[in-house]
Amino acid sequence: MKIKVYIVFLFLSTVVFAQQRRVTTAVDSTKVKIGAQINLTLKTTVDTLSKVIFPEGNLFGSLEVLESYPTDTIREDFKYHLVKKYGLTQWDSGSYVLPRLQITINDKAHFSDSLLLEFTPVAVDTLKQHMYDIKDIAQAEGFLGNWWMYVLGLLVLLGLGYLVYVYLKKNQKPKEEAIVYATPIEKATAHLKKLEQQHLVERGEVKAYYSELTDIARTYIEETIDIPAMESTTAELIDSFKKAIIRKKLSLSGETISNLEKVLKQADLVKFAKSKPLEFEIAEDRTKIEKTIFKIHQSIPDLVEEEEDLDDSKSIQERLAKKKRKQQLIIASFGLGFVIFGVLAFLIATKGFDYIKDNLIGHPTKELLNGEWITSEYGDPPIRIETPKVLTRMDASNMIPAEAKSKIKNINMFGYGSLSDEFYTLVMTTNFKDSVAIDLEKVLEGNLKTWEAMGAQNILVKQEVFNTQGVAQGIKAYGTLNMLDPIKKKSNKLYYVIVLFKQNNGLQQIVVSKLEEDEIASEIIDRIINSIELGKAL
Repeated sequence: MKIKVYIVFLFLSTVVFAQQRRVTTAVDSTKVKIGAQINLTLKTTVDTLSKVIFPEGNLFGSLEVLESYPTDTIREDFKYHLVKKYGLTQWDSGSYVLPRLQITINDKAHFSDSLLLEFTPVAVDTLKQHMYDIKDIAQAEGFLGNWWMYVLGLLVLLGLGYLVYVYLKKNQKPKEEAIVYATPIEKATAHLKKLEQQHLVERGEVKAYYSELTDIARTYIEETIDIPAMESTTAELIDSFKKAIIRKKLSLSGETISNLEKVLKQADLVKFAKSKPLEFEIAEDRTKIEKTIFKIHQSIPDLVEEEEDLDDSKSIQERLAKKKRKQQLIIASFGLGFVIFGVLAFLIATKGFDYIKDNLIGHPTKELLNGEWITSEYGDPPIRIETPKVLTRMDASNMIPAEAKSKIKNINMFGYGSLSDEFYTLVMTTNFKDSVAIDLEKVLEGNLKTWEAMGAQNILVKQEVFNTQGVAQGIKAYGTLNMLDPIKKKSNKLYYVIVLFKQNNGLQQIVVSKLEEDEIASEIIDRIINSIELGKAL
């Protein structure tokens, strides 16, 4: 007696089969025309105190819920027989999986069976339709036909960029060239002269005048005596100044120190206490600062000479040349960046972003397609197949129902990646101990149910006969599904192909999937499927 075995594909827990059935599932038909209604019936039996919640929603997987009928209740002794009906349909032809639906009984989840439903297209009588002649093939104008438009657009873009650059260059405020002074005394004297030319006192900007005046003095002291004058308070500066005079053995009188301290304190009053000195007091403070700077300069002649030696004309010219080269480098970098941006924009506009991604940024499946392919045999009954990567052995011992294990002689599984990846390949072979009747339609249904249990949604299926070199004729199923990427936390729409073969006591399965929009991966799938060769079970 032959035993009919249904092989459930990948990761279908045996617990599902062992669970006690609380909900029965039935449909009035599994094959209808597109747009026709299929009636789904869910039944459960509970005691009179139980609380039952049936599923609700506008969609059950890829199927549209046309109507949710009221729940029928039939009482029998101390039990209720609850019957819930739904009207379902689909507007596209193909095979669709009705997913397992959750029914909550006393806060505990129970699930209905998943079913494979087929919606067939409506036949159109072409004899009743008006027929027209086929139009002549129109010559599409390719990229080269309009090349001058793209060149013109690029030139206009570059021209606009140049005009914007000229406009900004012309209207920007002229920058004063940085003057490199030979010595700190020369720098201080020039800044004092420039301060008087600003006429801040005459304009009533006394606070700004004192701030600039004391900054000139502080900068000179910091550069010549090497104390942190700019960041110190008046008291800290005078204290550090006195210590530096002793340490460096400078010949400065107490009057010079006193004059500096008076001007700094006067500046503090102007800046923080809003004091307003008289004009003659402002002139005296300016004179005191000038004399203080001059006295310090006289007290350190050796240091001045050393600085003069270091800051000669040759050193100044080198620094100016270095600054000019830096400016030229910035301008050149800006120009190069503008050209690169223009080229990228031109390529995206003419060839699309996918061209940039595939040829410049890099594409993982393109690397697979152009890499070294491997041809090898896998499993028993053997499958000879060509793949871009060597398929690694996977543990399949816990991936089949317990009741089927006693019938299986051996099972082998080899794969690359996983169903949630951007590209996935799997080869699985099963050899049975005794002669068995294998229903490929049921095997396919088991595959889809397993994917649904793994989280796949919106599974669309199309099916056809598949012939290849070898000993068996099989079926090929293909379509799309949505699968969550656990790493990127987003749902990917995948295109998949399943190829199934059966022999006297063997089952062979090949599965490949990829991102739906990845055209390069489509070439990989075609090459893999076309390379399939089958051997007989040993």
